[in-house]
Amino acid sequence: MSLLSSLRPRWKWIAAGAVFLAVTLTLITTATRAMVSSPDESRPFFEVQSGPLTISVSVTGTIKALDQEVITNEVEGQTTILYIIPEGSQVKEGDLLVELDASKLQDGLVDQEIRTQNAEASFVNARESFEVVKNQAQSDVDKAELAYRFAQEDRQKFLDGDFPLQARQAESKVTLARGDMKRAQEKVEGSRRLAERNFITSMDLDADEQSALKSELDLQIAEEQQKLLHDFEYKRQLAQLESDEDQARMALERVKRKASADVVQAEADLKAKELEHKREQSKLDKVKEQLEKTKLYAPSAGLVVYATTGQGSFRGNQEPLAEGQTVRERQEIIYLPTTDAYKAEVKVHESSLAKVRPDLPVTLAVEALPGHVYEGRVETIAPLPDAQSVWMNPDLKVYNTDIKITGATDGLRTGMSCRGEILVKEFDNALYVPVQSVVRESGTPTAYVLKNSKVERRAVALGLDNNRMVQIESGLKPGELVLLAPPLAADEMEQRTSLPRAEGTAGAGTGASAPAGEPAASPDTTPAPSAPAPSAERGPGSDAPTPDAARPQGEGPGGSDRGGMRSRFQNATPEEREQMRKQWEERLQNMTPEERQRMEERMQQRQRGGSDREGQPRPE
Repeated sequence: MSLLSSLRPRWKWIAAGAVFLAVTLTLITTATRAMVSSPDESRPFFEVQSGPLTISVSVTGTIKALDQEVITNEVEGQTTILYIIPEGSQVKEGDLLVELDASKLQDGLVDQEIRTQNAEASFVNARESFEVVKNQAQSDVDKAELAYRFAQEDRQKFLDGDFPLQARQAESKVTLARGDMKRAQEKVEGSRRLAERNFITSMDLDADEQSALKSELDLQIAEEQQKLLHDFEYKRQLAQLESDEDQARMALERVKRKASADVVQAEADLKAKELEHKREQSKLDKVKEQLEKTKLYAPSAGLVVYATTGQGSFRGNQEPLAEGQTVRERQEIIYLPTTDAYKAEVKVHESSLAKVRPDLPVTLAVEALPGHVYEGRVETIAPLPDAQSVWMNPDLKVYNTDIKITGATDGLRTGMSCRGEILVKEFDNALYVPVQSVVRESGTPTAYVLKNSKVERRAVALGLDNNRMVQIESGLKPGELVLLAPPLAADEMEQRTSLPRAEGTAGAGTGASAPAGEPAASPDTTPAPSAPAPSAERGPGSDAPTPDAARPQGEGPGGSDRGGMRSRFQNATPEEREQMRKQWEERLQNMTPEERQRMEERMQQRQRGGSDREGQPRPE
């Protein structure tokens, strides 16, 4: 069953209660009109009292251990309880408390072990490959550096050795050819003189002339070769050697970059494989740790209390813990009180928050231990309202408050319900009257005082209240008589009787729902609590809107089907009527003074509008 479905019957009871309260409203209004119009009728008065007055705030809550070990489920996701120790068992340190289902984790452990081994093999392979790449890279760099150095040496060798040698060889050829040519020419000249004298034949002269011509040609060739060596071969050879040096230098740079890239790639692959191996190993360790956490052991000796029992309040649709139930991660399972000290966790309504402060004394009564009274002090007050209560009822703002029990704690156990009275202040001699004796007229607290057989209106200054009596700071004297039911106009009376009145609860009267000096009615001498008439329209921005679920079938926002609601209420049994009245009263008790003030203003506007319409009766 969803939360909304569980709340619908409650709203139906509230709607029926609204009918009953509307009928009560009409009867009270009629009686009040008669009382105001009959000045001679006997009216109830209260004599202004002077004496001790205690201001306190009533709270309810749950008993909890002051110091306790909280056993939580640390297994990820959701898991099933296979075994849980019976609640109330006394355990020693190390005893097994809870065993959770570990079948999925065991299967996952095998799979994770396989993945971890594969990751380890990849990591070892990457590590060896990295060493190989490093060695190969170093070898390639050394080879490229050697080639570059050889290219530099070849260029230097050509400049300092080969070319000078070739130049000298060419120069020597030219010199030798020039010498040969000179000797051949001298020989030709001698041969010619001999030929003129017929000492040699013409053939010998021709041979000498041929030798001279050959030596001349050899000189020309040697000179041309020398010129080619200086003008062409030197430049070409030097350019080639310089190019080889540049190519070797660039090749060295390329090899270095490639070697560095290969090493970086191999190193990155190694790191990736290492991280992958570590991750898989971490997952394996986590699975093993999760397996260990499927068994929860007692960290210390103590009494076993299930968390669903120790919370002591509504927690969604949470079922009591049992074997076979599914629990989620971080869910509290068992409480182990470690000491005999206890505290009470209570909720303080926002209207009483200004009164409550740390170190205030508290008296507690436990429902399971009648006749026992425990002493305590307010220890902490939450800075923000309880989110669970706000979610259940956006109009209800309560603050979680811890009360440390300072006296004896005999008989107390975790989870017991308790009621408490937070003592705010004690007056030895205070002037006070019932809260219903003071009303607000135009924002001014006013009491009606009997004087000289007449009732007169008198403004008063208010102090603190305890939901029954309110302190009078000025405006009244001891012994004076004030009306318990102040005479209001008919429309004012209808408006006032529509406000919530309840004793001893937060949000009713001035003690828990009104600031100091702002009383409201109490049930001591007034009729049963009433609700705003169903036909009262709520304007936008209302702080206490009427949920649609609270309206009967066929009734619109205006609440026109009041007769049908009255009929359903009349057909209910007395027990059902009482249940309806209590449920509606509980909701009205949660209203703050500001909400009631706005409700009064809206009621006055509606009533004034109804009285101005001709031919239309005033709404009851």
